[in-house]
Amino acid sequence: MAHRFTVIFEKEDEGGYHVFCPVLPGCHTQSEGIEEGIQNIREAIQLYVASLIADGLPVPVAGAAVDDRRR
Repeated sequence: MAHRFTVIFEKEDEGGYHVFCPVLPGCHTQSEGIEEGIQNIREAIQLYVASLIADGLPVPVAGAAVDDRRR
């Protein structure tokens, strides 16, 4: 079953991005650019969801999250 999750890219003051998935607590990554961030967060989400399934825990339902903070 394919899951879709909202992710947030926050531009870091020192450069690069902090990328996270709000419905998966602790699912964070960093990247220098957007494409790298997409790859990194996909891998992080896949590992996170696989660990939930392996532990017999429910996979959260993807929800909408919006971060409209401007930097």
